[in-house]
Amino acid sequence: MSATEWGGPLLQALMGDAAAAALFTREAELQAMLRVEAALATAEAEAGLVAPAAAAAIEAACGAFRPDWPRLTAGLTQDGVMVPALVRALRAAVGPTVAPSVHKGATSQDIIDTALILRLKPALGLIEQRTRDLLAALEELAARQGGLPLMAHTRMQAALPFTVADKVDTWRAPLRRHLQRLDELRPRLLVVQLGGPVGTRAELGSAADAVAAGLAQRLDLAVAVPWHSARDAIGELAAWLSLLAGTLGKIGQDVALLAQSEVGVVRVEGSGGSSAMPHKANPVAAELLVAAARYVAGSLGTLHQALVHENERSGAAWTLEWMVLPSMVICVAGALARAGALVTAMDFVAVEGSAG
Repeated sequence: MSATEWGGPLLQALMGDAAAAALFTREAELQAMLRVEAALATAEAEAGLVAPAAAAAIEAACGAFRPDWPRLTAGLTQDGVMVPALVRALRAAVGPTVAPSVHKGATSQDIIDTALILRLKPALGLIEQRTRDLLAALEELAARQGGLPLMAHTRMQAALPFTVADKVDTWRAPLRRHLQRLDELRPRLLVVQLGGPVGTRAELGSAADAVAAGLAQRLDLAVAVPWHSARDAIGELAAWLSLLAGTLGKIGQDVALLAQSEVGVVRVEGSGGSSAMPHKANPVAAELLVAAARYVAGSLGTLHQALVHENERSGAAWTLEWMVLPSMVICVAGALARAGALVTAMDFVAVEGSAG
């Protein structure tokens, strides 16, 4: 699941986010999968399923692993997932005695899904911090200019006078609710996947629950029942990202309208220029928030198509999820950074008649 080429380098510069994109490179995904394989072996050793020495050898092999990307890529193309080729490489690295203990009782989806959650965890931390930073910037704006009079508009027509503080409150309130939703989402999302080939953990026998708990403890995630074909937590994450992006788009749309030449209620330092009309100050940052909101909203419908799995695993739905989710995360992270910069660079201007 690599999103580093999402939209190409030019669009990346405009809409992307380097910190979020770094979590979805092939290197980041591989390192997360190796963490899962090492933690699985250690958990199985503590549960008595593999020898402690074998678990130590597997952990060392995961730590020292140097990828043969052409071979791993060929395996991905052949099998639809990278894990079989990775497991073969790890078994070759540890030798024939330890090889049967590698990936014991697990399936490719256990490794890939848990590795995804390991990367979504810091992604959510990044998005949360940027949301809090944006709230702080809005609070500073309200404290500095909240008393200025402003004309409210309903259905694009002048309505009644209110204040800048009233306007900013319409932006802040949903952001606070999004943070509350994130607190509710995390326990359902940040969990291990361990179900074995068909989601029953039968291959781990009576030690199955102990192995799952040990795996979760080592990865600092929560325990959950297998969710191979029940992708509701991923779908909930996507919906939350779309809600957050929509709020940012609302801010961007309002700023773009308020910054119109004929309105002139908002000025944004460092606005974009025109190749043909040097007098223009285009609200580029605001426009990007609107574009991001619409992109993520459109992506949500595609991502929710991946909720439909056939029986115990769907290669098609799973692959679709890989294609869509990273770009949604990256786009929202980037939009938050741009929203914070926009709010910091903007000022409301008292306009005659705005108080009624």
